[in-house]
Amino acid sequence: MSGSGNTRLEALEEVRKNFDRFKATKRRLPRPGTKVPIEFAARDRVGQHPELAKDFIQRVLEVDWAWVSDESSLGDFHGDETNEKLIDKIRRIYGVDVSDISSGNLADIFDRITKSMVTEDLPKR
Repeated sequence: MSGSGNTRLEALEEVRKNFDRFKATKRRLPRPGTKVPIEFAARDRVGQHPELAKDFIQRVLEVDWAWVSDESSLGDFHGDETNEKLIDKIRRIYGVDVSDISSGNLADIFDRITKSMVTEDLPKR
């Protein structure tokens, strides 16, 4: 269980939220001191776009490599108040507006970019 924030109070608040979410989704809590295996979030949706994910991570997020899941969002990769800079960058690089995806969810963004690419490849009538 972890949490982060700009202040100690913000980090503690995030830990509390993560703990409450954990309690709500698990039948029972592990006994203190018990080793609990790490559970990774699903990657089914982002896994449908491996080449796009690699390109996006390098060109938009400007990192060589990142592990992303179906729950990953733009906010996981910056410390700004909003996602606006990355949304503008996505628009410049891919020609796609994702400003209405308020969660910044990467799986939703990858789906939108892919749909746009497929639509552009269709013959015009």
